[in-house]
Amino acid sequence: MAPTETKAAAPAKDGKKVRKDRKKVQKVNKYPASLLTSGMYRIVRRKMIKTRLPYSSDAEKKTKKPVTIVKKIGGAKNGGERTVLLRKNKSDLPTKRFPSKPTTKACFRNHKRNIRKSLKPGKVLILLAGRHKGKRVVLLKVLQTGLLLVTGPFLVNGCPMRRIAQNYVIATDTRIKLKDLQLPEHINDRYFRRVHPKKDSRTERDIFARKEFKYVPTEQRKADQKLVDTAVLKAIKGRKDGKLIVRYLKSMFSLRSNMYPHRMKF
Repeated sequence: MAPTETKAAAPAKDGKKVRKDRKKVQKVNKYPASLLTSGMYRIVRRKMIKTRLPYSSDAEKKTKKPVTIVKKIGGAKNGGERTVLLRKNKSDLPTKRFPSKPTTKACFRNHKRNIRKSLKPGKVLILLAGRHKGKRVVLLKVLQTGLLLVTGPFLVNGCPMRRIAQNYVIATDTRIKLKDLQLPEHINDRYFRRVHPKKDSRTERDIFARKEFKYVPTEQRKADQKLVDTAVLKAIKGRKDGKLIVRYLKSMFSLRSNMYPHRMKF
């Protein structure tokens, strides 16, 4: 055979170099078939151990607990035997598929009280409901239940210390400085509770009889009212327009024709 001569490579078109053919190297998997990458197996470790154990898998199977049991029953017409469930069903079933637990709620005394910004101690308020509606009173403080503690004072317009909700009150721009006023600690929500006499249900009574119970203020209530009135009147008289404010508190609030509350400035 004639010796084969190697042909020279043809010159590259447009000045491009021709790369030599590189040998294709096959990638060899370093890891065995069970190991995909470092630390990650194709077969779970628990399953791998199970297959390598010398004993058969039948020995590992646990015996199932019986669900029912056969009991003998007397009587010729009862069949002699009866299958009974070992675990009895519940007598009551839930109304919902996934019943939710009721949310825990805070007690009423722990609720957050949202009081209007205009209701500050010393403000003159107009009462819109109750026995003393239409009167102008002085706000003493806000109690723990969110009710407002107000007073006339009693010597000016006959309104004693009482509680009222903020919904039944209009706040005015007039404010009295009550820095020197120190209310007793026992004046709280429990202080205003009425104590009614107990009814004897065992004795007969006339259903058409009128109620004989009549509220009479205690000596403690009278002393506290006098103490608060003197402090409030002292604060009013300390102002330059003290006489005008006393006349303002004595006057009743009312609306006449062509008077619109939403256009008025209190």
